[in-house]
Amino acid sequence: MRVMTIEEWTPLADAHAAQIDAWSLGHRTRQGERHPIEDFLWHYYSFRPSHLRRWHPGAGIGLLSASEHAGWTHYCRRDDITVVDISTLTAERRRALAWMRDLLQRSLEREPRFGCFAMHEWAMVYGLEQHQVRHEQAPLRLSPREIRDVVDRGVLRCTHYDAFRFYTPGSAPLNELQPTRETQIDLEQPGCLHANMDLYKYAMWFSPYVCSDLIADCFELARSARTLDMQASPYDVSQFGLEPIRVETPEGRLEYARLQRELMLAASPLREQLSRRLRILRDARI
Repeated sequence: MRVMTIEEWTPLADAHAAQIDAWSLGHRTRQGERHPIEDFLWHYYSFRPSHLRRWHPGAGIGLLSASEHAGWTHYCRRDDITVVDISTLTAERRRALAWMRDLLQRSLEREPRFGCFAMHEWAMVYGLEQHQVRHEQAPLRLSPREIRDVVDRGVLRCTHYDAFRFYTPGSAPLNELQPTRETQIDLEQPGCLHANMDLYKYAMWFSPYVCSDLIADCFELARSARTLDMQASPYDVSQFGLEPIRVETPEGRLEYARLQRELMLAASPLREQLSRRLRILRDARI
């Protein structure tokens, strides 16, 4: 076990807290309408800024002079060293850990797919009027009829259950696949924007056993994924300082696929790190 002195770990904890404060500032201070990008991650994943703000070294790292950490859940003191106590991993969480690592590993081994062209957001508003959509504060940049025509002319290829489950009743039967929670582990693939955004969720599920540096990197990736998600959507995001990626055009689809590949390349080492850390946790003796 590596042991960090207070002089080593305090600057890391302070820098982490400052970064999360910067990322969450708008969410914490915004009055009125929600921001469909900045507020989305906090509401969809239900992790408060205060949760993410706490710095954790992760399992296997001991901290000297860490009295505050010693009082947190899932920590214990061993002499004058404070550590994350992996014995607090319940049988239920260990089962979830095994499932999650299998999901990550199989996704790493699977060929990426880049043919969805962000049509999931279009399928989520298919057949709806402006007042019926999830992000009512952002106007649609196309009419409901035009959105329907774009979806009808293309092919819905979503592989991700947590995106597919928000399809409208009219669009769900049009998808090539019918993802379910039970088939998620068979369909998850590394090109999927939502699968890469979910790395933040999986990392947070196993905080504090997973270190905060990795969790913060996953959050930053999720912010980038959500930005791309909304740029390629049928919503007008110009009021948030973003240019649309017009996936209803051949040029827009090429641009989206290029950015989707870049996102996958950024996600790949994070998925590998998270999978490796979960394997170490799974194999650790209590």
